[in-house]
Amino acid sequence: MKKSIAILAATILLLATGCHIQVDKNANGKENNVKIDTPLGGLHVRSDDTSAADVGLPVYPGATIAADSDGDKSADVHMGFGDWQLRVKVVNYQTPDTQDKVLAFYQKALGRYGDVIHCQGNQPIGTPTVTQEGLTCAEDNGKEQHVDISEISEDVTLRAGSRHHQHLLAIKQSNGSGTRFTLIELQLPAAIDKNSTDKSE
Repeated sequence: MKKSIAILAATILLLATGCHIQVDKNANGKENNVKIDTPLGGLHVRSDDTSAADVGLPVYPGATIAADSDGDKSADVHMGFGDWQLRVKVVNYQTPDTQDKVLAFYQKALGRYGDVIHCQGNQPIGTPTVTQEGLTCAEDNGKEQHVDISEISEDVTLRAGSRHHQHLLAIKQSNGSGTRFTLIELQLPAAIDKNSTDKSE
């Protein structure tokens, strides 16, 4: 995801004039907030300052925030060009509890957003296999996806919402030492739902 953000930022800089760039570093000298603003739009990236509440979900009891393989605990990415808006919020947690307990907790928690589908990679497990808003376990590989979530393509996930606005739980690791999981909120450009409808007609 970091590579995709860098490419997008470079594209913005090439296409726009009068851009303003602000980079903030944390106490350890790590860049954790980047803002690029142009007359056409902007890109804001905030890391390690996002919680489950920001994603719209509760924290699993006793779970603690954990860094991923890149050392990032969370991220909040917002890119906008007029009516075209994209937002991704991600936060990683770990718990000594089993995968089944985590799944049961978030199956109930995600219910506030409607139907919840259970996926293994791109394949549904049980029913329902699609939410009332049209979200499935299948990932788009074309341009309409807008966000590279290939890192969770093989994970066990719970998903709720629509293709335009969805909430996900991704189980990253489950073994004798507990369960590592990620909470994600995706807000994709509104046209993605329309394009999906057009293709099915």
